[in-house]
Amino acid sequence: MSATNRQIRLAARPVGQAKPDDWQHCSGPVEEPGPGQFAGRTRVISLDPAMRGWLDDRPSYLPPVGIGEVMRAGSVVEVTASHHPEFQPGDHVVGMFGVQEHVVSDGRGVLKIDTSLAPPSNFLGALGMPGMTAYFGLLDVGALKDGETVVVSGAAGAVGTVVGQIAKARGCRVVGIAGGPEKCALLTDDLGFDAAIDHRADDIRTALRRCAPDGVDVYFDNVGGDVLDAVLTRLSMHARVVICGAISQYNNATPVKGPSNYLTLLVRRARMEGFVVFDYAERYPEAVKDISAWIADGRVKVKEHVVRGSVDDFPETLNMLFRGENVGKLVLELT
Repeated sequence: MSATNRQIRLAARPVGQAKPDDWQHCSGPVEEPGPGQFAGRTRVISLDPAMRGWLDDRPSYLPPVGIGEVMRAGSVVEVTASHHPEFQPGDHVVGMFGVQEHVVSDGRGVLKIDTSLAPPSNFLGALGMPGMTAYFGLLDVGALKDGETVVVSGAAGAVGTVVGQIAKARGCRVVGIAGGPEKCALLTDDLGFDAAIDHRADDIRTALRRCAPDGVDVYFDNVGGDVLDAVLTRLSMHARVVICGAISQYNNATPVKGPSNYLTLLVRRARMEGFVVFDYAERYPEAVKDISAWIADGRVKVKEHVVRGSVDDFPETLNMLFRGENVGKLVLELT
């Protein structure tokens, strides 16, 4: 075991996109587990758009990361030593362990995973929080019905790729909104989406009239801003708008831009609802069972963007999300 534990801590609250001096690169001693604890080495760290919101000192569904604290992150850890009856050396576990090489845990909030069924990174993506988000956001909040028309923004991301494929598995027409021709081609040629709209090149309203001529029954929004505003104009009667995220707004130094076309909700008798996936924690096994079955029969393909490096690569890897450089789930695999 290494004599030191490399960590990334929050040094200052970012204004706009996080900059290098907003982070502190630290080394500390590797702790030994006490009674009822286990120690482990981090193997894979999750990169998620929600991380940007955790850096702001404002009310949210989780308290902000404190100045000087290890950056919050989900990760897969391999147990190296244990005084905990439920965890043994060699076990792999997933939890919110933070951006650091070594961890000590009492096991609360930790889930043991079977890496013989899928690679560790899958448990941070399609079989982890993004997959849970897609499943419950689309099926519960979006109340999806077979054969409906579904539009998803951020469609080439960790959540969006799974949303679209679940909808296809339910016999729906699926339109993805993504940035750039390569991502759009991935959606239609590889993942089976019926159509893709390039928000960098296409007029979204015009493209929606072509791709969803009968209107949008469920819109799964990961982007917010102008994209949300455009899709609101194309809602069907009794449509559902699922507010999952707003990555276009996270680095704003000015107030978040709200939708100006929200009165469409009134005219179309539609609803717009936000959700936080943690509220469904007791039902995660249900989602894992269904998504695993869809992966096994080929109806869901797992898309991951793996960066290999050290914890020191975390700040720059995180910013890849906001430059739109990742396809599928972005993870940092420690080498």
